[in-house]
Amino acid sequence: MSATSNLIDDAPLTNFHKKLTFFASGGPFIDGYALSIIGIALITMTPGLRLSTVEVGLIGAASLVGIFFGGAIFGWLTDKIGRHKMYIADLLALALFSVLNAFATEVWHVVLCRFLLGMAIGADYPIATSLLAEFLPKKHRGRLLGATFVVWAVGAAAAYAVGFLLRDTGPDVWRVMVASPAIFAIVTLLCRLGTPESPRWLLSRGRRSEAEAIIKKVYGEQYTLADIASDSEGLAKQGRFLDIFRGQAWKRTLFVSIFWTAQVIPLFAVYTFAPDLLAAMGMTGDANLYGGSFLISMLFVVGGIPGLWLVEKIGRRKLLLWSFGIIVVALAIPAFIPNVQAAPLFIALAIFALASGASSFLEVVYPNELFPTEVRATAVGFGTAISRVGSAASTYLMPVAIISFGAAGSLLIGAAISLVGLVATFLLAPETANKSLTELTTEKKPVATATNKEGSLV
Repeated sequence: MSATSNLIDDAPLTNFHKKLTFFASGGPFIDGYALSIIGIALITMTPGLRLSTVEVGLIGAASLVGIFFGGAIFGWLTDKIGRHKMYIADLLALALFSVLNAFATEVWHVVLCRFLLGMAIGADYPIATSLLAEFLPKKHRGRLLGATFVVWAVGAAAAYAVGFLLRDTGPDVWRVMVASPAIFAIVTLLCRLGTPESPRWLLSRGRRSEAEAIIKKVYGEQYTLADIASDSEGLAKQGRFLDIFRGQAWKRTLFVSIFWTAQVIPLFAVYTFAPDLLAAMGMTGDANLYGGSFLISMLFVVGGIPGLWLVEKIGRRKLLLWSFGIIVVALAIPAFIPNVQAAPLFIALAIFALASGASSFLEVVYPNELFPTEVRATAVGFGTAISRVGSAASTYLMPVAIISFGAAGSLLIGAAISLVGLVATFLLAPETANKSLTELTTEKKPVATATNKEGSLV
């Protein structure tokens, strides 16, 4: 048996893989729902709590700041104590802080609950996706990992639908809206009970007997550790946080941080303040504000359909380059149209949604493929954290940007940020399609003899 993990990487797609993908999708769904429902809730929360423009921006940014800390801290912790324990704990936190938010009577109550909710959301990115990536066969890894993140847009669309249905139920309806993510958290928690720990992670900790027991349970009694790893891969590897900046890993960390940030800054600004942005375009009335926001969120979902097909056909790098290029052009054009009207602005926003939906799932595909097991969750968590610095700032400043620059100016800022992502992808992005995780996270180093010796990137 070669060092490549044949059983996992070359396995056919099974019901186990499909169920694990479905369970992992619960986190991104709640993320999309919770981060979008606040935009609708603010319509009644603003007069109810007499919020200023600054306070509105602070509430919108609070969960994103929480995701920064949650991703950074709990990604590292997931590599230390395991995927499965964290897989359950973060959902309990999601439910708790959502319910507590409904009882807020002061602005700081809302900000604190949204911050803690964000920490739980940030934790789920490295937890769920690392566990899933370490079980998926290489031919389906990009598509199934990506599918979990496309569900983010489904959650966002569901938030606008719920907001529309509840809009006329009273001035305190915002309390129901901010508590509603707890329902999805409990459902996801019940689904995840019984999910096995990652055998790759167990091997990285030297827990060979536990890893073999899971291999037999998932794949069959006839399989052993010899079918997924060589003896050297069963040695304990104590990954450290700084490992993602050592050797060749720092370039990958830099790439993930830049492209992820460039994607989420305009995305979260649009999702959080879609009604305000549409109003700035001149659209009025419930049909336009709620309906327009729902349509934009659905276009993110629609864009993900061809994206999930293209990710294995043309690869990760080309897909990301094309999507960034389309976004730059779409968001920039309205700024150069004199006295631009609502229609061109809405079309630009729609194109952005389609293109972003076609590649935003690469935010969880790339970091899971580029880093080895012992620091995989750490890398995903770090990428999550860094990206949320930009998205929190943009969400906080979005109301000010709309007032200062109008809808066209706000979209132009998004185009400039996307251009940074395009350049970074062109210069730094590797292609990872149809390669095993072992192949992607090792490099061949020349030695004095005629043969090469493989060594870990980190």
